[in-house]
Amino acid sequence: MSEGNINIIIADDHKMFRDGISYVLEKIKGVKVIGEASTGEDVLNLLKTMKPDIILMDISMPVLDGIQATKKITAEYPELKVIALSMFGDQDYYYKMIQSGAKGFLLKESGKDELEQAIFSVSRGENYFSQELLRKIIFNMGQTKYIAQDEASNIIKLTSRELDVLKLTCRGLSNQEISDKLFISTKTVEGHKTSLLNKTNTRNTASLIVFAIKNKLVDL
Repeated sequence: MSEGNINIIIADDHKMFRDGISYVLEKIKGVKVIGEASTGEDVLNLLKTMKPDIILMDISMPVLDGIQATKKITAEYPELKVIALSMFGDQDYYYKMIQSGAKGFLLKESGKDELEQAIFSVSRGENYFSQELLRKIIFNMGQTKYIAQDEASNIIKLTSRELDVLKLTCRGLSNQEISDKLFISTKTVEGHKTSLLNKTNTRNTASLIVFAIKNKLVDL
């Protein structure tokens, strides 16, 4: 981040939406929009000359969509963080973006406060999921095959403390917040998260959250 700002590129194929997001971001102290793009290909071209900290990435764009662009970006620029933006109700898009390396996910109808929270959470190295998004995933799970909760618990065999950490992680708490709530050190929280990733065979916190919700390991 330069000059204390979180530098952001907005990628969306609708100029009116980009203008609206840009206007909102201008009101957030410590955040600066340094570029805009209407396709995933445009984003990759901007990255040749710009160094953003976060990209707000629409999923559905022409030429190169957000999923493909995110996959390329996280491979070429691993330090760069992507927050996905979408109006889709199909959870398959959420999973694909997470698998591609997105660190956060917001529905486009989210308000300024949630957008701000997502940006600062992701900039700290955390993951961020819109609570409304999580509710939509749960609502749509009737269309998805999953392991029953008792069966999943038996297969994965989580300790009670791991389950506590998992529940709080799925509710959007940071490592420090989990540490304060459970009266354990942040290092212990990180250890439990590493164990959870190994037991669930997920690669990051974002995919862990989706796995936990999809397989009904937690109740939100």
